[in-house]
Amino acid sequence: MQNKNTETVLNSSQTTTALSAHVSSLALASINSQTQGLLLRMFANPLVLEKDEKELLVAQLRECVAKFPKVSELRVLLGMALCVNLDVHPAIEELKESVRLAPNSFIAQLKLGELWMRLRVIDKAEEHTRIASLLAQNFAQSDLARKQAASIRTMKREGIERGGYTSPLAFVPAFLRRLFTSRNSENAVTVSVR
Repeated sequence: MQNKNTETVLNSSQTTTALSAHVSSLALASINSQTQGLLLRMFANPLVLEKDEKELLVAQLRECVAKFPKVSELRVLLGMALCVNLDVHPAIEELKESVRLAPNSFIAQLKLGELWMRLRVIDKAEEHTRIASLLAQNFAQSDLARKQAASIRTMKREGIERGGYTSPLAFVPAFLRRLFTSRNSENAVTVSVR
């Protein structure tokens, strides 16, 4: 009896996955050719898009998301277009929603991690990139996650992180410590020479 219930749950899960993939395919197929062209240009080089083209792309992707609000991939595309259009807060919201809808989506996790990295919110960037690397299905995905993780580690090592305001007075104790340490070492050398 338990095997039959397990099989039913597995079949139900497989059916749900297949239906989700079908809905995602339909949603992506609903993107018109003009928007597809703008997306291709954005992927090739986001700097070539004019201001009005960026706005048109965002508007058309918003329409697609309105038709298919539960399709994570559309929200990723919209989040990326919003980033290119420098609409940071809406981009964060779209990419967060994409991850919420599909927590096991490699691209949703990777792109949210990339956005946090560009905003220098290193802890969140690191976490989403780590999840993306665990979700990678092939060498290309693994390589993308690895390179992003390496960039994050470099930023972390070099102290490039958004951490709020630090008072200039916070550096005084370290400066005084170095000053006294260097004077003590000079005195030690002077004493030993005499």
